[in-house]
Amino acid sequence: MKVFISSDIEGTTGINHWDETRHGNPDVAYFMKQMTREVNAVCQGAIAAGAESILVKDGHATGRNLLPEGLPEEVKLLRGWTGDPYSMMGGINTQDFDAVMFTGYHSWTNNGGNPLSHSKNTKHMGIIINGVVASEFMINSYTAGMLGIPVCFLSGDKAMCQYAESFIPGLKTVAVNEGIGGATISIHPDLAVRRLKETAQAALSGDYKSCRVPMPKEFEVIIRYKEHTLAYTKSFFPNAALVNDTDVRLVTKDYFDVLRLIQFGF
Repeated sequence: MKVFISSDIEGTTGINHWDETRHGNPDVAYFMKQMTREVNAVCQGAIAAGAESILVKDGHATGRNLLPEGLPEEVKLLRGWTGDPYSMMGGINTQDFDAVMFTGYHSWTNNGGNPLSHSKNTKHMGIIINGVVASEFMINSYTAGMLGIPVCFLSGDKAMCQYAESFIPGLKTVAVNEGIGGATISIHPDLAVRRLKETAQAALSGDYKSCRVPMPKEFEVIIRYKEHTLAYTKSFFPNAALVNDTDVRLVTKDYFDVLRLIQFGF
C-alpha cells in the first residue's frame, strides 16, 4: 500500500494565532514540533494498517516545517515547493498511490470554525467552485480525484472535519480544535496524537477504496479578489474573464485547468 499525506499547520492541535504559524516568531517552534508529532502519528497508523510506502508533503508556508527526525524511517518527506500546479499535493503525480490523507487542515475563507481560516492565502475573499466557497481540502481532494485516488482521512478543526465527512462519505476524521470567534478550544496534544494514530489505522484497515472524491463533469471557478486591480491582471489567464470588478471566472471540464488558474492567480 502506498500512501500520500499532505500536511498543514493551521489545523494543528492548540494553534490559535498567525504568529504561531510564521517562521521567525518564537511561538512557531512548538507548533512545528506538534505538527510533526501529528504527522508521525498518522504515519504510524498507516504503517500498522499495512502501508509500505509513505510520501509526506509539507504543505505550509515555506514547506519546511516538519522535523524530519520526528518521522518514521519508512517515510519520504517532500520539503519546499515543486513550483507546479499540484502545490500542497506536490509529488502526488510521481507514484501510483492507493490513498490520500490530510493532517492539520483548516476551515475555508471567512469560516468561523477557525480563527486562521483561509484558502491558499489571505489576498482574496474566496475561491468559489461550482457555487461553494472552496477550502484547501476541497481543492486538494479534487486533485486526488482527478488522479483516481481515494481520500480516506483528515485531521483539523471541527468545522473542517464535519464538512469533509459530508463531502466524501466514509472518510474518517479527528477534530482537534474548535473555533469561537478569535479563540479556540483544543483537546490535549497527547490525546490528539493517540486519536490520530488509531483513526488513521482504522481508515486504511477499512474500505478506504470507497472514499472516492465526487468529481463534477464541469468546474466553474471564481476567484474573488480584495483589490480590483489584481483581479484585472489575473483575468488574462487563458479562457478566464472578469465577471465584475473583483471576480475572475473560469469554466472548464479539465480540473488541471483549475489548478493552473489557482497557481496563476496567487
